[in-house]
This record gives sequence, structure tokens and C-alpha cells, in this order.
Amino acid sequence: MKNNYKEKNRINKQKLENSKQEKNYTNKQKLENEKIENEYEDQIEGRNPVIELLESGRDVNKIFVQAGEKHGSINKIIAMAKERKILVSEIDKNKINQMAQTVNHQGVIAIVPPFNYCEVDDILFEANTRQEDNFVVILDGIEDVHNLGSIIRTAETAGVHGIIIPKRRSASVNSTVSKVSAGAVEHMKIARVNNINETIKYLKEKGLWICGTDMDTKTYYYDQDLKGPIAIVIGSEGFGMSRLVKENCDFLVKIPMKGKITSLNASVSAGIVIYEALKQRSCAKE
Repeated sequence: MKNNYKEKNRINKQKLENSKQEKNYTNKQKLENEKIENEYEDQIEGRNPVIELLESGRDVNKIFVQAGEKHGSINKIIAMAKERKILVSEIDKNKINQMAQTVNHQGVIAIVPPFNYCEVDDILFEANTRQEDNFVVILDGIEDVHNLGSIIRTAETAGVHGIIIPKRRSASVNSTVSKVSAGAVEHMKIARVNNINETIKYLKEKGLWICGTDMDTKTYYYDQDLKGPIAIVIGSEGFGMSRLVKENCDFLVKIPMKGKITSLNASVSAGIVIYEALKQRSCAKE
């Protein structure tokens, strides 16, 4: 009788252990599936970003439109999607709000493959195609997606040929970046590299001058010659450029600070220096 009790107890324990293992395996599988789904899909939100996406010719898996929102630019999106044979699904407001990663999705979400990063040589080739001196922006550890989106938007409007970001300790292109950039990511070549310093050396070999932005230098950005093939380096929020990146720059420039606040937002700093370079390059052509 005693042996039967022990055997029954052992079987119950084994069943409990098997149940735990099965549950852990199921949870692990769910996490793996979510990881795979996140790895192979992203979403673009907002009317203008989705229109820019469709005009770019980039692959789109599906578009979700909020029910009852068939007016204005939504009609344009639906027509463009139909022309490209992209599936459009109507969903209710609650569902699209749950799906959205941003508040201002404007009733439209496009599901897309992950952003297609390019190679550094593709950026250099873009300049050659336009028959222009290389105009590149290097971001040394920009971690805020809003800053990244703003810089991409500014760079695109200024005619920058491409942006280089590191694979580690940096924001990557996602739906928020696309939204903040107002769709400029669809028209900007962006390369992700393993090592910023090695990339800087490679750009130097290709004839580019490397201009770093740093508050400890003496040269103001408007006093520096920014014409010709150039790459402008913008450091991370709060820390600036890393020591090695700074040492690898050909020269450094700073923005004058006259107020009590002694630093600017990274995207604002980028815009100021990028447009100074554009001004000088434009004047050189005249």
C-alpha cells in the first residue's frame, strides 16, 4: 500500500514537471515567433509617410485603413495601393489604435518589410550619379528615434547623398523614424556599419574630408571650408563624438552659444551645419 502511494506520488510529480516544461516551451515558442515577426515586419503610420512609401516603390505587405476614413488623402492611398495590387483592409478605430505605435497615425498603417539599409559604396555611387561632390552625414551614436527622424528629414531636403549609422548603440529606422522624417527615409540612402572609425578611414581613402562637431574646438562652423567631398559627423545626445571618432576627424567645428544653455539638440546641430555646407557648396557653383 505504501509503495503504491509512493508510485502515485512520483507519477503526479512527473506529470507536474512535464506540464511545466511544456508551458515553458510554449512560452519560449511564442517569444521566438514574436521575435521573428518583429524581425521581418515593420509598420509605417500616417498619411504622408504612407504616400511617400507607396511613391518610393518599396515593398508593402498590407495597408490597414480605419473604417469610415475614406476621404481626402486616404482615397489617394487606396487608389495607389490598388494600382500596385496591395491589399487594403478596413478595421475599426479601436483595432487600429491598438496596432499603432504612434498616437497620430491618421487612420492608416502600412505593414512593410524591415528598412532596406544600403552599403557605404551605394552612397558614394549616388553622389557620382548626380555628378556632385560627396555629401555624407555620419551619426555617432544617435539613440533617440525622433532625433534620427529629424536628421534624415533635414539631410534629404539639403541634398545629402546618404547617412551612415553604427549597428550598435544607435537608433535604427522604424515606424517612428519614418513618421518624424515625414517619409524622407524612403528617399534617403542609409548605411549601417560595424565600425564607424573604419568607415571614416575608408571615406578618407575615397577622398572625403571628415568634419566633426565638438564644443571644445575653436573654429566656428561658418568659418570652416565645407565645400568639396565631405562627411559631417554628429555626436550622440549628451556625450558628443567618441574619443576615437574625434581623433579620426580631419577638422572640428562648433556652433556659437550665447545663452545660458550650452548645448543644442543633436538634430538642430545637424541642421545648422548641414545647411552651412549646402550654402557653401551652392555658392561655389555660382
